[in-house]
Amino acid sequence: MYRRTATQSTVRRLNERAVVRFLQTASNTTRARCAKGLGISQPTAGKIVDDLVARKVVEEVAPAEANPMDGPRRMGRPGEMLRLDQSQPRYVLIHLGVRETRMVVAPVGLRPDVSGEGAWAESFPTGSSPTSWGENLLAAASRLPRRGLWGTVVSVPGVVDEAAARVVFSPNLHWTESTDICAICRGVWRLPTLLVQEIRALALGHRMAEPAADDFLLVDFGTGVGAAAVIRGQLYSGALPLSGELGHTPVPGNSRRCGCGAIGCLETVVSRNGLLQSVNESLGPQLAVENWQTLTSQVRAHGLSNSAGAGLRGALDAAAGAIAGALNVLGLQRAVITGSLTEMPAAIEYLSQAVVRGAMWGRFGQVFCSAAPRRRAAGLMAAAIDRQLLDDGQPPSSMKIVSSVRSSNSPLTRSSHG
Repeated sequence: MYRRTATQSTVRRLNERAVVRFLQTASNTTRARCAKGLGISQPTAGKIVDDLVARKVVEEVAPAEANPMDGPRRMGRPGEMLRLDQSQPRYVLIHLGVRETRMVVAPVGLRPDVSGEGAWAESFPTGSSPTSWGENLLAAASRLPRRGLWGTVVSVPGVVDEAAARVVFSPNLHWTESTDICAICRGVWRLPTLLVQEIRALALGHRMAEPAADDFLLVDFGTGVGAAAVIRGQLYSGALPLSGELGHTPVPGNSRRCGCGAIGCLETVVSRNGLLQSVNESLGPQLAVENWQTLTSQVRAHGLSNSAGAGLRGALDAAAGAIAGALNVLGLQRAVITGSLTEMPAAIEYLSQAVVRGAMWGRFGQVFCSAAPRRRAAGLMAAAIDRQLLDDGQPPSSMKIVSSVRSSNSPLTRSSHG
């Protein structure tokens, strides 16, 4: 039988990847702790760290800078702490949402505690065409740092073939299906560009912020409903570029038409617009709730005990059934809820109880369902590190931003995948 022999460079690359991943979840550590935590020799860990420092992937800081509560700075290598570099912006992180696109340029050491919904520096309406999106992208890019950048990462909704860097199907943003988003980004920054499915980015972000969370199903509620699973610390991927589409689970008795073309999908019941419709059908036209803000205010004030709560309870029961079914299939005991439902604690409590009742593991073990903030920027940075920085082995050369996207061969002038 043929066996592939690991070369010295291969082993070094594996150790390098292990060091960076260790620092992602155990920042502000030392060479010795890094070596011990990974089970490699201190000389080996030291050489890898020295190389990562030279490449400006890792930085050394005094203990007082790493943690101001530790007291005054102590000089010399024994006192130096390690962390992923936080001093120089390296990656352009873009969230291409259904209604709004948001951007930030961030360092490799983007801290999960500052990578939530407030992390974004620029935003603009997503619009309904690749041309307008590209023009707005260029305008926003001109207001962001542009020197020393290594790459661009974009989260997009829908069914995304990340390996081929294309959107296969997007029920709520159809123009992305025939658009080479990476080419548009390369027309603004001449940099390597990755696509990440938006809910998978959220799951990666939660994993970075909660290092102990090795196994969970993240379910996000917003314009649609999506899910992504992390199993044994790794983002789950199936044989097809299709996973976590809980929003398109059929709900018996639901006659609403979905953007995917089907009738009766879960997201037509529990997305923002779906929940409003569900509540208003329960209330009747005389008591209809005008908007999402009014609904959340009423739920915060009265819980789910009033007439509006009846519509919410039915929708949440449908969502809980889909989530519990996914936990049963994947063999997971923890669900993490992000997005619009987290604005209504009473809804989260009701949903959690319904999920626990429906999950098989709850019959003889514990099932957990809790809310968490969206940490999309952290997830995009995690994807950049894993799929670009560590895959390539060397940070790409910095490249200048272009001044125009209106050249004759601009990706904005064509709609097919390039």
